[in-house]
Amino acid sequence: MLVGTADLDRLGARAPRLPAFPAEPLALGGVEVLQACFEMRAASREPLLPPGLHPTNPATCIVLAWRCAESVWGPFSLVQLRIGCRSGVRTRGFVWAAACDLPAAAHQLAAHWGFPARPAQIALSRRYDGCTLRVEIDERAVLGIDAQDPDPLAPDDVQYTGTLTLAHTPRGLRLVQIEPRTTLERAERLRPRLAEFDAEAWGSAALTPYHPVSASVGVGRVEIPPVRFVCRPDVLAFQGTEPAR
Repeated sequence: MLVGTADLDRLGARAPRLPAFPAEPLALGGVEVLQACFEMRAASREPLLPPGLHPTNPATCIVLAWRCAESVWGPFSLVQLRIGCRSGVRTRGFVWAAACDLPAAAHQLAAHWGFPARPAQIALSRRYDGCTLRVEIDERAVLGIDAQDPDPLAPDDVQYTGTLTLAHTPRGLRLVQIEPRTTLERAERLRPRLAEFDAEAWGSAALTPYHPVSASVGVGRVEIPPVRFVCRPDVLAFQGTEPAR
């Protein structure tokens, strides 16, 4: 059975602190959502995941970007770099790193849901002929995606897996289960191309996205509900799943 081999002390050193679990959902309106999936080298699978998670075969790196026009903090963009995995039998995306262009949003997303968001300059542009994403950290280009040739999709045809973040919670170092509810009004599939990627800037040379698999872009709204469950990162979900409250 394949399981992650990442060092929990190293992962814990970079994990945000989540002093209390949120009691209310977070509503985000006017959201443009870009999801692009890339296959990674097989050697990348286990080193990027904690022992409580199973890597997928093939290994995948999933970029999930939100450009939110409406939130309690004002407009902001969030980019998640997720590693495809399973928690028990459920397909998930483990948030290895994240970037956000609004400090207030980055702080609250970390403090309530454990998103490890770094300050960044993010440009997500959706056009009639495609979509582009550019991320800069400290004025250094760290991610560029060009997605072209859009084809219309029924909004219900686009699916997003649940999210796991790693955070220091009131229960200790835990994998936080986040289940965003994304409701799309319009969706398109595209052909993605990785134009720029700086693995070291995202925290590990083991990140090796190279082969484009799929991409989609949609417009709608996102709701992040309160956290219901967390998991110990050192054991499998069948043993380590706990209620958040």
